[in-house]
Amino acid sequence: MAEKNRYKINRNDSEVFNNNATFCIGTGRMNLALRQEYHNQLKKVQEDINFSHIRGHGLFCDDMAIYHTYEENGVEKVEYNFTYVDMVFDDYQSMGLKPFVELGFMPEKLASGRQTVFYWKGNVTPPTDYDKWADLVSATIQHWISRYGREEVITWPFEVWNEPNLPGFWKGADMEEYFKLYEVTSKAVKNCDPRIRVGGPAICGVDDERWLRCFLEFCSKNKTPLDFVTRHAYATEAPDNMGHYAYQKLRTPEAFMEELRVSRRIIDRFPEYVGMEMHITEFNTSYTPLNPIHDTNLNAAYVARLLSEMGDICASYSYWTFGDVFEEAGVAFTPFSGCFGLLANGMIPKPTYWTYSFFKNLGSNAIAREEHFVITKEDDNNIHGVAWNPVEEGGSANLTLNFAIDLDNGEYVMIIRNVDEETCNPLKNWIDMGSPSSPSKEQVILLQECAQPQIRTKRIEVTNNTTDFEITLSANAICNFEIKRIYPILDRGYQPERIQGAR
Repeated sequence: MAEKNRYKINRNDSEVFNNNATFCIGTGRMNLALRQEYHNQLKKVQEDINFSHIRGHGLFCDDMAIYHTYEENGVEKVEYNFTYVDMVFDDYQSMGLKPFVELGFMPEKLASGRQTVFYWKGNVTPPTDYDKWADLVSATIQHWISRYGREEVITWPFEVWNEPNLPGFWKGADMEEYFKLYEVTSKAVKNCDPRIRVGGPAICGVDDERWLRCFLEFCSKNKTPLDFVTRHAYATEAPDNMGHYAYQKLRTPEAFMEELRVSRRIIDRFPEYVGMEMHITEFNTSYTPLNPIHDTNLNAAYVARLLSEMGDICASYSYWTFGDVFEEAGVAFTPFSGCFGLLANGMIPKPTYWTYSFFKNLGSNAIAREEHFVITKEDDNNIHGVAWNPVEEGGSANLTLNFAIDLDNGEYVMIIRNVDEETCNPLKNWIDMGSPSSPSKEQVILLQECAQPQIRTKRIEVTNNTTDFEITLSANAICNFEIKRIYPILDRGYQPERIQGAR
């Protein structure tokens, strides 16, 4: 039986809702941006959702070919090659994206060790020479200033490294060594232009409270440049591994949000950092690109709940990632491999793609916000809403939301876009067709068609300055609804009431 919830909405009310959903999006390593499928996926995401910034790993890895050494007169010298990074950043700029620059990993010729991470072997050891590392950072930023203009580059946030609190991402998870890296790097950034904003420590949820506190103590004590704090956040528990895949249970949204609130409280304990921006430069449900949850309607509904609240605490929260051209654990065997992306390979939107599309259309002028919905108003009083119903463990509980919204008398159209396990579930459709690892062109087209929201319209006539309507959400559904004022004009002799199916 559906649960009943009744809400009376006053369009003149105001609710706090910081909709930062589209500030930044994650990407696989920089080198992947040289591929056609990567470009096509990002272009589609930008056309439909239009993120402002993009962040990914591997800027200084050898496959980007920036750092080189050569010998001249018995002396080793350094030279830089920006050919590939220009191709990548030019492409980002052409799609309206600013880089959220992650400074890492270590070029092999500058690395102090051979430890690497991921299938593509990013070196995660400190530099042998911190002066040469600082020179690399400075030369790269000065190149960007020359190419894109100083006033543009100062609008790019810069983040130092990635998850140094994990030994897999920073040799030995050596805190003191990371603080040295951060200090040298942040000063190199500021030497290029003091207006460039730099931050860290880009930690994840392992010993994160101690790391964050010690990092802020270090920056405070040493007057180290710090313009914002960064961390990552994922919502799943320990994995149950099987074959190529990992299966994990979700934490509650409340537990996820509390982890971020703890970080916020730690930052605000420092007088000089009270209210400082906190950017979540990676977040998703699972932290592994091998978890099928990323391909599900549950993922879409759960993420919608997070997007409705994360702006209360965070300046931004970057979904990891926009697409499935991604190789941290190797190349995916199938188009639905549990990878992070909003788009599956083959240009197939996953349900969470529509979560972002719906939140893009919401704006920030909220008039109501609850556990299962956000409703906003445009300047012309048109109403937008998003509602969601995450249900884990294969539950089937429907949720019915009953609304009464005050509107001026007149004619309106209500547009409802529904994404649920019956109407927009390409994962199920792919399994139904035999889960082909290499779908044919015809199968890909079918999956693209199956991955579209169900759209319905309803005519509303308001006569007493209010309208009542009902939204019913099946398990793991997300719904976008709009109510728009219309002024119907019928052609001479056109009578819809006499046309079967027209009303």
